[in-house]
Amino acid sequence: MYDTILIPTDGSEQAARGVDHGLNLAEQYGASVVCLYVVDERRHGRPPALGSVEAEHEKVEDEAVDMLEGIADRAGEIGLEAECECCRGLPWEEIVERAEREGADLIVMGRRGETDDRRTPLGSVTERVVRQTETPVQAV
Repeated sequence: MYDTILIPTDGSEQAARGVDHGLNLAEQYGASVVCLYVVDERRHGRPPALGSVEAEHEKVEDEAVDMLEGIADRAGEIGLEAECECCRGLPWEEIVERAEREGADLIVMGRRGETDDRRTPLGSVTERVVRQTETPVQAV
């Protein structure tokens, strides 16, 4: 049913639920996994970055790469193929673009991320992804 599942994450608790669910689905269907972390330029500044902004980007990227390597290791332990990427941009745009580029059959992500409040059912990034992609989205 699914050949490729895109799992975007921002490292938040809610996103971790999306990662767990996405890996479980991939294992169930024998799908390959693409994990994506987007350094949000709304929060960390847009390039060309000046010294401190660039240093913040690099710090966030280093932490993201470590987290993505952990996800890839978990995927490998259950026999899944996982490709992981960290990039900069606006998260919803990068997620939608990556899903299209990979031909993802499903996007599995947390209902909200680390910066969203609990007053709405979906966070801003998840809501924008749902509206802007034709790929099915499972918000966990």
